[in-house]
Amino acid sequence: MSSKQQTHLGRFIPAIKHSLLGLKAAYQYEIAFRQEVFLLLILLPSAFYLANDFIEFCLLISSVLGILIAELLNSGIEAAVDRISLEHHELSGRAKDLGSAAVFVAIIYFVLVWAYKIFTLL
Repeated sequence: MSSKQQTHLGRFIPAIKHSLLGLKAAYQYEIAFRQEVFLLLILLPSAFYLANDFIEFCLLISSVLGILIAELLNSGIEAAVDRISLEHHELSGRAKDLGSAAVFVAIIYFVLVWAYKIFTLL
């Protein structure tokens, strides 16, 4: 194994560690993230039961995971903006609004995917 490959593999464990710390921080400090994890825990078995095949299962679950991804990015933006300054600035407000909009779009996608699945069952 070359030293370059060892360097890349050596970065893998710290990357996982930092990712897990980020998930822990999101769960600890962000109520919306906790609510969305709860949603995932309820909908994961539901998706398994409702899906006709693996692709459908992936679509149902990816819509929930999309919300979690957007929420993590939104929380990161908010934390960075708040770290820079707590005073109101137009660009800070815009950054936070854009992060919130990303979560909103992910929620719309989730609603469309699950509503389609539910209506096809009726």
